[in-house]
Amino acid sequence: MTYLDGLLESRRVSVERAKAERPLAGVKAAAQGAGPRRDFARAVVSSARPSIIAEFKRASPSAGPIAAEADPRSVAMAYERGGAAALSVLTEPERFHGSFDDLRAARSATSLPVLCKDFVIDDYQIWEAAANGADAILLIVAAMSPSELRTRIALVIEAGMTPLVEVHDERELETAIGAGAPVIGVNNRDLRTFVVDASTAIRLRTRIPKGIVTVAESGYRTAGDLAACGGAGYDAVLIGEALMRDADPANALSNLRGVAR
Repeated sequence: MTYLDGLLESRRVSVERAKAERPLAGVKAAAQGAGPRRDFARAVVSSARPSIIAEFKRASPSAGPIAAEADPRSVAMAYERGGAAALSVLTEPERFHGSFDDLRAARSATSLPVLCKDFVIDDYQIWEAAANGADAILLIVAAMSPSELRTRIALVIEAGMTPLVEVHDERELETAIGAGAPVIGVNNRDLRTFVVDASTAIRLRTRIPKGIVTVAESGYRTAGDLAACGGAGYDAVLIGEALMRDADPANALSNLRGVAR
């Protein structure tokens, strides 16, 4: 069993439990009454490129505990001060120790759009994210069939959110393009092995057609990393662990962006 297999299996169990506790009809009603969304895609292309999607992450399977006691409101406000274009919040509860409490707290503290980052294996999770105020949600190509991906992209848009479709190789990229993904994230981390190959995003960028918003993910820590992504044509870079480990995330973000504080 790969890392991804284990993550997906644990999500199936927890999602079935959530569905039993709160039926879909109630979640959809809450989603439809959640208020206006913030435009995630517009936010990440409206500032100097590449913009930064700053992530709130308490832990990960590869790194273990990162910032277990961090306050999502304080971190989100620091990210906004540092010039982040958008936020990403881990909501997977078991391996990443995330929650929708974290997402709601981070979103309420800033004016930035928020990406719900989880492992979607059921349509229920899309409505659940919308009900909790998410502006965008991650869809991982490796976690679903091509037909499921097409259906879920449409469902995310129906729910008022932006789908960020994540790929890890050429085959997955072709699937994402074929499914009509409006935003594509290229993850340098292979979720099957959790090995990071920093050349992945640069290699795949040339294969992404114009008109699709592009995000590079995983392994970025320096201003030079961002410059390389910008030179390759990425609209945004998602950074989590490096910022979460810094005692002054606002300053760390400013330094990455080359802006003095």
